[in-house]
Amino acid sequence: MSAPTPLVSPSVVTRLRAAGCVFAEEEARLILTTARTPEDAARMVDQRVVGLPLEHVLGWAEFYGLRIAVDPGVFVPRRRTEHLVRQAAALSGGPSPVIVDLCCGSGAVGAALLAALPGAELHAADIDPAAVRCARRNLAAGAPVHEGDLYAPLPATLKGRVDVLVANAPYVPTEQIEFLPPEARVHEPHVALDGGSDGLAVQRRVAAEALTWLAPGGHLLVETSGRQAAATAASFTRAGLVAEVTHDEDLYATVVSGRRP
Repeated sequence: MSAPTPLVSPSVVTRLRAAGCVFAEEEARLILTTARTPEDAARMVDQRVVGLPLEHVLGWAEFYGLRIAVDPGVFVPRRRTEHLVRQAAALSGGPSPVIVDLCCGSGAVGAALLAALPGAELHAADIDPAAVRCARRNLAAGAPVHEGDLYAPLPATLKGRVDVLVANAPYVPTEQIEFLPPEARVHEPHVALDGGSDGLAVQRRVAAEALTWLAPGGHLLVETSGRQAAATAASFTRAGLVAEVTHDEDLYATVVSGRRP
């Protein structure tokens, strides 16, 4: 990280570093350049010091070159998920693909896909009302955001038409949530983290219904861990999809895709 600039108060950097912020100088710069007033900056530093995720403090996260609004209590998009976006864009199949973003959270994946594929028809959905409100801000007029459990709130007219179905579904095993960093464990909704006993419960539900919604040759893509990838791929195969696993070593990211034959 670069040395503090004149805009960055050394006292702010000291407080952030004492609170355990590894990139204290960069965080201080982001806070002080985002704050509208000195009072606002002081409040934001206080929030960060007590453990609020930086993205919740700022009100935004950078993702795929975009600034994504992130409200308190909403899952923060991870940079590794950019691998999911790139894979989905590469498999879109044409200039005007139909895309569905399940478990959309803040809408970051959907917003990134709209930026990468300007002619796309996008539908997003999430079960968490706070996430739905946030996603509607990020997607604005670009796509409808539906509230409900997985496929349940989607328009029936999408059945058999979806070219790319992305689902950044939770994949942390329930018993491992307690070992996550406090920023995730305390400040992000468990519904966005908890993947059941083996971490794959939601992914299996997504795969089980995918053929109903995918167009012939369409793809389902999910993010998972390298350790879980084989089991995720097996669930895709059982659901009638042709599965493939890709990795991005730089982002420590793994994506499983499944093609409808």
